[in-house]
Amino acid sequence: MKNLPNATKVVVIGGGVAGCSVAYHLAKLGWKDTIILERDQLTSGTTWHAAGLVSQLGPSAAITKIRKYSLELYKKLEKEVDFSSGLKLNGALSIATTKGRWQELQRQATTAQLFDVNVEVLNIDQIKKIYPIINDENVLGGIFMPGDGQADPIGVTNLLAKAARKEGVKIFEKSPVEKILKKNGKIHGVVVNKKTIECEYVVLATGMWSRQIGEDMGFSIPLYPAEHFYVITEPMKDLPKDIPVLRDFDDSLYLKEDAGKMLIGIFEGKSIPAFNKTNRVPEDFSFGEFPENFDHFEPYLTAAMKRVPILEKAGIRKFFAGPESFTPDTNTLLGEIPEIKNLFVCCGLNSIGIGSGGGVGKATAEWMMTGHIDEDLFIYDIKRFQKFHSNIDFIKERITETLGDLYGMHWPYKQHKTSRNQKILPYHDELKKAGACFGVSNGYERPMWFALNAEKPEFEYSYNYQNWYPAVKFETKNARENVGLFDLTAFSKYDLKGQDVHSELQKICTANIKDEVGKTTYTQMLNKHGGIEADLTVVCIEKNYFRIITSAANREHDKFHILKHLSKKVQFIDVTDEIACLGVFGPKSRNLMSKISKDDLSNENLKFGNSKKITINGKEVLAQRLSYVGELGFELYIKMDESKEIYNSIIEAGKEYNISNCGMLAMDTMRMETGYVHWGHDISPEENQYQAGLQFAVSYKKNIDFLGKAALQKIREKKDNKKFVMLTLKNSKPGEPLLLHDEPIYNEKEIIGRTTSGNFSFNFNKNLAFGYVNTDLAKEDLVKENLFIEVEKKKYQASIILKPLNSKKIKDI
Repeated sequence: MKNLPNATKVVVIGGGVAGCSVAYHLAKLGWKDTIILERDQLTSGTTWHAAGLVSQLGPSAAITKIRKYSLELYKKLEKEVDFSSGLKLNGALSIATTKGRWQELQRQATTAQLFDVNVEVLNIDQIKKIYPIINDENVLGGIFMPGDGQADPIGVTNLLAKAARKEGVKIFEKSPVEKILKKNGKIHGVVVNKKTIECEYVVLATGMWSRQIGEDMGFSIPLYPAEHFYVITEPMKDLPKDIPVLRDFDDSLYLKEDAGKMLIGIFEGKSIPAFNKTNRVPEDFSFGEFPENFDHFEPYLTAAMKRVPILEKAGIRKFFAGPESFTPDTNTLLGEIPEIKNLFVCCGLNSIGIGSGGGVGKATAEWMMTGHIDEDLFIYDIKRFQKFHSNIDFIKERITETLGDLYGMHWPYKQHKTSRNQKILPYHDELKKAGACFGVSNGYERPMWFALNAEKPEFEYSYNYQNWYPAVKFETKNARENVGLFDLTAFSKYDLKGQDVHSELQKICTANIKDEVGKTTYTQMLNKHGGIEADLTVVCIEKNYFRIITSAANREHDKFHILKHLSKKVQFIDVTDEIACLGVFGPKSRNLMSKISKDDLSNENLKFGNSKKITINGKEVLAQRLSYVGELGFELYIKMDESKEIYNSIIEAGKEYNISNCGMLAMDTMRMETGYVHWGHDISPEENQYQAGLQFAVSYKKNIDFLGKAALQKIREKKDNKKFVMLTLKNSKPGEPLLLHDEPIYNEKEIIGRTTSGNFSFNFNKNLAFGYVNTDLAKEDLVKENLFIEVEKKKYQASIILKPLNSKKIKDI
């Protein structure tokens, strides 16, 4: 056995497809001093038994990029290192047997055009030509991806390992890591076979063991293995050799030809968590399997035989059951662990590790080397989760659902059913009685909309007219005409204190932060390349005491970014769960507030963008004159244990002013009517403030070298054709079509951009979309162009609007 080094720059733990890919990319990009430590042999764990499907098209833009890159990488490396990964690209065929699925597939085919992925939309006759052994009963249509197919998982891993070695990576098998060492909150080394190896970085590419490694060290990696099944038939004489991979999503099936045999795999709607007795993966479970569970598999085998009738005569050679780990949202875990500096993860590949292994390895390497990511990869960032997400009760229940989510419908606005009610608002019962349909935001059960006329507050998922439209129509109209009460408690809230707090905020924020009690500042935070890392409000509460308010979903992400660039001189406290927030918005909001508080809330005494402490029912409340919906309004920050009483007081006093409870979907519609962007949809590290139209939140006057300033100055000097636009469709019917995001924007016949957000505005009777276009034309000239937005392979005429639909000047009200 080769001698282990005393020190190295990077230790990658895990020799599966993810670990080998990370190591290869690190070395290829210049960090040659990288080693892989594999506890047993390469591919042991999960990689060895993967089905090996490779597919370029994912459910989002970022995932599609990663998958497409993976396939191109394997092709390239096969030539470079003269090694076969067993690529067999006979294409992949996905069929639909329900209307919703057919719409979903056509939306995917539409989005694919943004990334030059070849996707053909097929009718029944075309499907039968490509897949002659199919039973086309109930099939509405399908999509065919000629460039997709399958690969040998062991072949892919060894290909990446060989390429990594060629770049200087050393790989050590039979080298289990016994301990990860840290010093001063930073990675210091690892202990393997009782030997200490000092290092600067560690990457956990440890698959299904990752959660328990984190648990043992005191940090959260939310994944857990489920039992995963497939069968391989005996050789079949009538099986064509060149048929594509078949995905029958509605029956939870995939089928692939495998050396004259057929592999039949499933992603069932309710999975079985593995290792139930101990809740831990045994350390020696290298190439282990579970006992057969034919009763569980049989309904799916029956469906497979119905879909491909020649399977009825085939015997079964192998019944496979083994562990495969899944995350709470069926997306991969990448990025730096918040608790330990320079500890990165690349795990939780959710049964699509071979198809995305190349891309996630590249993303991890770039993330480590630059300290951030320049793409919109929040969907994969481990910091989208909180500690409770890896609690054993939460994660074990959730993966019974998320395994099935892979082949389940990816409905817009879909909410998980498992592991709910993790965080309940003090006035939850009041909201429930008012007809709230709850969704999850920052762990909180938060109202999405409120049912009217005693209807059931439940989503009826659809790609067309939404069953909650009447509720949102009422809520948005009432908030514009009277007053709406919005729950904003899920907002992330951080208190920063100390003598240096203002100067340090100036260094990490782009705007000039107002250092005057009661003043608020809207700003962004950037990475060093000028990409937008956070979108937030800063309020000066007292001298040397500021509060940051940012998006609910970004709690851990934004906290990590701030703490990374904040000195130890500043005290940082996450007060999200200690302070409730209610938004009282609408033209009658001041009248209502004046009824429940004796404080002077006139425009002269509390101007827009200001805050002050007021008293309601003898309780101190921080009132801010801000509104994400574009109306006169107040954000009220209340001690959590006092929030129920104040909620009830607002509702009671509000009856006189026709108050209505309003949900997140109403707020999202109203923020779009007002032209407000949303981080994670309209802005991300992929965009800068000039592209997004947020240059008003940049201050070059403050004589401070804020983070990203140098990059912004270069961006300002050069011409950039990417620009944020607001569009409306010429037709004005809700749900016709349903605008979401990632729909291509056309100028005549050419794609010039994509949408980032969509909603129907009932106040203005318009289908509304935000997006980015790449064009030399100024927005004023774009107005004259013949533009279209494509949805489900159909183009709809669109118009650029130069100012928001709601352009009320609320500052002076």
